[in-house]
Amino acid sequence: MLGRTDSRARAILLLIAFVVVAGALGVRLAYWQVIRRDDLAAMAVKQSSMTYSVPAKRGSIYDRSGTVLLATSVQRDRLAANPKLLTPERRAEVAMQLVTLLGLQGEPAVNLAMRMTSDREYVVLARGLDAKMSDRIRDMSSGTDPLLSGLILEPEQERLYPQSGGGPETTLAAHLLGFVNRGGTGQYGVEQFYQDQLAGTPRLLAAQKDASGNVVPDSSTVLQPGTPGEDVLLTIDAGLQVAVEQELLAAWIADRAKRVSAVVMDPYTGEVYAYASYPSYDANHYQEIAATDPGRFVDPLVSTVYEPGSVFKMLTATAALGDGTVTMNTRIKDQGTLRLDGGRTKIDNANRQGMGVMKFKDAIAYSRNVVAAKVALRLGKTTDEAARKLYATWTRLGFGSKTGIDVANEIPGILRDPARTAWRQIDLANGAFGQGVAVTPIQLAQSYSAMVNGGTLVQPHVVKQVGQTTVEPVSRGRVMSHKLSDTLIKLMRNVITTVDFYRGRTIIPGFDVGGKTGTAQIWDADKHAWKVNKFNYSFIGYIGREKGKPDLVVAVRIEEGTPTVIRVGQLEMPVMSFELFRRIAHNAINTPDLVPDDRTTPVTTTAYP
Repeated sequence: MLGRTDSRARAILLLIAFVVVAGALGVRLAYWQVIRRDDLAAMAVKQSSMTYSVPAKRGSIYDRSGTVLLATSVQRDRLAANPKLLTPERRAEVAMQLVTLLGLQGEPAVNLAMRMTSDREYVVLARGLDAKMSDRIRDMSSGTDPLLSGLILEPEQERLYPQSGGGPETTLAAHLLGFVNRGGTGQYGVEQFYQDQLAGTPRLLAAQKDASGNVVPDSSTVLQPGTPGEDVLLTIDAGLQVAVEQELLAAWIADRAKRVSAVVMDPYTGEVYAYASYPSYDANHYQEIAATDPGRFVDPLVSTVYEPGSVFKMLTATAALGDGTVTMNTRIKDQGTLRLDGGRTKIDNANRQGMGVMKFKDAIAYSRNVVAAKVALRLGKTTDEAARKLYATWTRLGFGSKTGIDVANEIPGILRDPARTAWRQIDLANGAFGQGVAVTPIQLAQSYSAMVNGGTLVQPHVVKQVGQTTVEPVSRGRVMSHKLSDTLIKLMRNVITTVDFYRGRTIIPGFDVGGKTGTAQIWDADKHAWKVNKFNYSFIGYIGREKGKPDLVVAVRIEEGTPTVIRVGQLEMPVMSFELFRRIAHNAINTPDLVPDDRTTPVTTTAYP
């Protein structure tokens, strides 16, 4: 008979062990249920809830009339999917059905199939679905045996630019407006500059989510209400904008140019009435442009610089007439070549010939480089003093700094300060006729506006109103006397009335017109040489309904135009810059309700002697 194996001591030991284990479990349970209760509850809520934001509806953009819609946001659907919920075979079936349903071919079809057959939990398959297509997908995804399963339709805003531009496959004022990317952020132009005002602030919501991570219907609560984006009213006239874009297209084709740009501006308020460049683009399809030619987004009016050439002679005239170095009738000898720096350097007139002794005003009209250089050298007793005076005129009229125009990515241009690096005589001479400096067309429009409006430097602007707030004109101060401004108007008028070459193709019967041309060589940095038979052509001028009272300033640039007549001193194209100016100026001055009857310059407290 076997002996008993149990004992009282062993039973007590086991009992104690059970009590210890049970106690430990109880303590641990109390720890999780009492001490960590709030933490665990918070973790559970976090796992089953989510916080997300809903973008505010972006404000619309209108032309100055408030009736022509240039940019707006529409509700579209984004088609997404959770391929991981489906078997590989089912993913391939859904991909094929979607490709057929959406009518995709080529690369878009391949891309959708790759996303849908992946092992990811979330993929975007298509964007910008209209209501009709979204309804078809909902119908096919519902029911007991859905044809398309694992799909999600998510609402999103899509920016729409409804107005066609003046050229093929463009939208109106594309460079001025810019576009909005998929993330809802403005890129370039007004869309970027006024991003905060247009975008508003998003709504912040809290909601429950299901096992697939989708929001449970009717579970959302508003944490922050957000604010809608504000509408923006531009200074642009849509009708004039179309006409200008059409003129630029015609000149671009005729002149075989790289780009053609123009701006029409009120010289008294800084309001910009037209603002365009060609080639342009269709902002509705910016992604295609970004993939093939992103450089087309760059705005030539504010984001690129160039040597302006002889339009800068008006700056030399401003400095010299302003300090009494010359008068309009000062007689100066014009020879074909002027040697400088002790004979080590020289400059030439465009035709390498001289016209003899002539009045200063006529030397500007005939664009004599030698006379402009001589006058610049007379600005001071020394080259350094003269250089500082000319440079001071440039900076006073806005060059070397941003104009402050309300579009994105403006650059200040490039000037060399003689106070930092001394100029030689050749540097001063070149600067006198617009070489060795780099400026933007909007800077030229701003400076010429000061020359004709009585002497006030106004800040260009393209927005008239944001929401209910009116954008007031901004003056950067008086930069010359009213008397000098009157003289410069006469000097510009003399340019196109004195020279036969300009007269017939610039004058507009019934209006007062004046301005200055510029033709400049283009340096090829890659080849370290001047480009062959490619030139920058510019014309900056004014048009007015009454003599001596300019109403508008028009700045035109033809970049890398190809001349069809090439002779020494004559580089002529089918559409010259001054002809393009005449066409645009004529359109602008005849645009109804554009030019106000009462012309006033913004008030400035800065006096000028």
